[in-house]
Amino acid sequence: MTEHPTTPAVEAAADRLDLAHRTGVPCPPVRDLLPPGDLAAAHAVRSLLTGRRLAAGRRITGWKTAPALPGPGTPGIDAPGFGALLDDAAVLDGDEIPWGTVLQPRAGAGVALVLEHHLGHERHTVADVIRATAFALPAVEVAGSRIRNWDVTAVDTVADNASGGAHVLGTRPVLLRDLDLRTAGTVLERRGEPVSTGTGAAARHGHPLHAAARLADALVRLGLPPRAGDVLLTGALGPLTDVAPGDVLEARVDGLGSVRAAFGRTTGTAEGDPR
Repeated sequence: MTEHPTTPAVEAAADRLDLAHRTGVPCPPVRDLLPPGDLAAAHAVRSLLTGRRLAAGRRITGWKTAPALPGPGTPGIDAPGFGALLDDAAVLDGDEIPWGTVLQPRAGAGVALVLEHHLGHERHTVADVIRATAFALPAVEVAGSRIRNWDVTAVDTVADNASGGAHVLGTRPVLLRDLDLRTAGTVLERRGEPVSTGTGAAARHGHPLHAAARLADALVRLGLPPRAGDVLLTGALGPLTDVAPGDVLEARVDGLGSVRAAFGRTTGTAEGDPR
């Protein structure tokens, strides 16, 4: 399977999202520019924007699943897509994320897998993922939307790099054999107060390893197989929470430890979200 070709509609959608990215001003949805429900076209927008970031000197460091995000008047959107993680969206544990570098941020606690080997099969098993994984880390995933008021459908979410914003990884690697990710409890705290809780069973497909396997399948189908060294973000394990200026969020994942995401009160000069 190859990606949808670039068309004037795809370019127009990419330009709209790119302008929001560069100016820090959220834009209208892009679904009105693309064929109704056309996820292939949405992926083409994502791919075009990623290419622009790479041409500007960024590099891909991994991949993320698209989050389940509430939209206006809808119970939730579980977009069957993925987004690229680029180097400028990786934030060190505890470092400050200047306010405005992620538009309309929402954060969640999750699990990141760091690969030791490539994943190149058309369909991956859990055993494939386990063999390919070097270690796991706790993560704070900061989702962001270039689209005004999170007025998104699956097409908007996929086109907008799976609502990618920033991510923070812990620094204590843990082997998968020492973890039970399905039952692992997670909590996201704001200055010591819990704001979101969950377990590994809340991951897409019921387990972080299942989410990673399906993510790898989707990437291979589009000719983008995960490589050794890539980070795979398997999704938030509890509801995403809105972020405010000055927030300090700490994610705790049983067996993995904790990681912090700190948000500044000062507006950043450019959005840190990759495509």
